[in-house]
Amino acid sequence: MLLARHKRKDFLHRIVIGDKKWIHYDNPKKRKSPSCYASTSTVKPNIHGKKLMLCIWWDQLGVVYYELLKPNEITGALYQTQLMRLSRVLKEKRAHYYSRHDKIILLYDNARSHVAAPVKTYLETLKWEVLSHPPYSPDIDPSDYHFFLSMTHGLSEQHFTSYEDIKNCIDD
Repeated sequence: MLLARHKRKDFLHRIVIGDKKWIHYDNPKKRKSPSCYASTSTVKPNIHGKKLMLCIWWDQLGVVYYELLKPNEITGALYQTQLMRLSRVLKEKRAHYYSRHDKIILLYDNARSHVAAPVKTYLETLKWEVLSHPPYSPDIDPSDYHFFLSMTHGLSEQHFTSYEDIKNCIDD
C-alpha cells in the first residue's frame, strides 16, 4: 500500500518519526562473538536500574526534537504537550513543510499514550496525517534498525551519574 502511494506521489520526505528508548545510567559493553565460536553471555543493563526515557522525533534530515523523561512520566496529556512542542520546533527547523503546504506525516507506534483521545483530537487540529502502524510490526519501524542501533553502540561503556550527563551525551 505504501509503495503504491509513493509511486502516485512522493511522500517519504514528509515523514516525521517518533519513538522512545530507555537510556540507562550504566551501559555495559556488548560483546559479539565470531560466528565460529559459541556465543558468550553479555551482561544486560539492569532493567530496574536508574534510567531515563528518550522521546525523540526525526526525519530524513536528522533529529528534529527530543525530551528526556523520568520513568512513569509518559501520559496522554504529556504526549499531547510534546506534540505541541514538536509542532513549534518543526515550524522553526523545517519551515519547508509549511511553506510548500505539505502535510506532515507522523509515524509512531500505538503506545497507549499515543492513541489517547486528547492526542487524537490535537493531531486533527494540526492536520497532520498519522501513518498507519499495525501492532507488532517492527518492519516499518526505522528507529529500531537504523537510529537506535547506532545510539546503543555509542552509549556502550558509558556510565552516567546525572540527568545532565545523559542530556549532554545525547546533545553531542
